[in-house]
Amino acid sequence: MKRIRLILQYDGTAYVGWQVQANGLAIQQVLEAELYKLTGESTRLHASGRTDSGVHARAQVAHFDTGCRIPPEKFCYALNAGLPGDIRVLHSEEAPEGFHARFDVVKKHYRYTVRQAPHADVFHRNTALHVHYPLEIARMRQAAAPLLGEHDFAAFKAAGVEMQNTVRTLYQSEWTQAGNLLCYDVTGSGFLYNMVRILVGTMLEIGGGKREPGCMAQALQSGSRNDAGATAPAHGLMLYRVEYPGFDTAEYI
Repeated sequence: MKRIRLILQYDGTAYVGWQVQANGLAIQQVLEAELYKLTGESTRLHASGRTDSGVHARAQVAHFDTGCRIPPEKFCYALNAGLPGDIRVLHSEEAPEGFHARFDVVKKHYRYTVRQAPHADVFHRNTALHVHYPLEIARMRQAAAPLLGEHDFAAFKAAGVEMQNTVRTLYQSEWTQAGNLLCYDVTGSGFLYNMVRILVGTMLEIGGGKREPGCMAQALQSGSRNDAGATAPAHGLMLYRVEYPGFDTAEYI
């Protein structure tokens, strides 16, 4: 048996997320069906993380085990021949012994994109949140800075989700602007359920003048979901990069 590592890219618009679910078509489901056609094996794909419905990936990592004779570096070509155009395999290779796409992650990088303009843009409708009102990016940058380092992010997880450990470390938390596109880039050791979207939703309220930048520190201290803002919509979020010991998806994008 060989363990194959894949780097995947997908537009999550038409899917219920990564994980197979009963309520619609999942990205994992599409890929596993294509692998069955190629190998004749019932294959389980393990990803670096489960992206939600409507969330995209520029560089998702997944692995599977197989006994078929297809060379590891050829799986990307074989899979892309049958996959729909909104899912691509950018790279395939035999993984080192013991590699696990989820448990070996060192850092994950997400990007959330906002288009601030009076009117929505046809070409960004699925990949950027349209905000028609003015945003003060200086206030958003001020709010993003204190998130760096190790904190308890309990206030920034979805309500009703029980987790024993809500402490995470952020290595990057910054807003950049290019014309009317604003991007929030956040890199961390891991993320709580809906954490990035709640961080963004809170900072959008700050940028729009509904909250003060200091509310981020207050929410970190209190741990109360009531002290954070709304959850930003899924379609602006993208899994941008995943890092492992000795392996970085940035090298293949």
